[in-house]
Amino acid sequence: MRRENRCGRHGPGAAGRGATRLPGIDRQGETAVSASLQALATDALRKATATLDLLRHSVSRYRPYDAKREYTPDELEPYDAMCDRFIRAVEMSVRLMRTIERLAFGDASVTFRDLLHRMEKLELVSSTGLWIDMRDVRNRVVHDYLPEQVAALYADIAGPYASELFSFGEKAASWLRGLEES
Repeated sequence: MRRENRCGRHGPGAAGRGATRLPGIDRQGETAVSASLQALATDALRKATATLDLLRHSVSRYRPYDAKREYTPDELEPYDAMCDRFIRAVEMSVRLMRTIERLAFGDASVTFRDLLHRMEKLELVSSTGLWIDMRDVRNRVVHDYLPEQVAALYADIAGPYASELFSFGEKAASWLRGLEES
């Protein structure tokens, strides 16, 4: 049986103020658990921010991929770097989401979709479907051989996917600052 948000509200400080007590853990123990989760969240935010900064650099240098052109290995390198950085940024963002989820709701989702729905409730992500598509990029990068598909993938990474990641990073940082202030 999963617990819903323990305190009946969502947002910064949700797990700390007015939350029901954890069975078998006294108030001092709850404070230690919360402080531990906050430290994990701070570390996850630092790592996510570092990967987002690298992705931001790749996106700033992005030039549309011409599916009709033959690229040299050196010319393909920026596209490969952008894809790798994008995949790492998604992975680090999901780790951060899982830590935020524990802080806000007191438990972990069983599925990735449930995690994303919770992040939508906290207004940290704009669309569950978009994040599912973003997470699926790794498979598409490996299996898309047609130049037109590769061009569309690069455009998605440099466009809406990167925008969503950058937005999540800013919102997550703000959410965690609000938690620290409460």
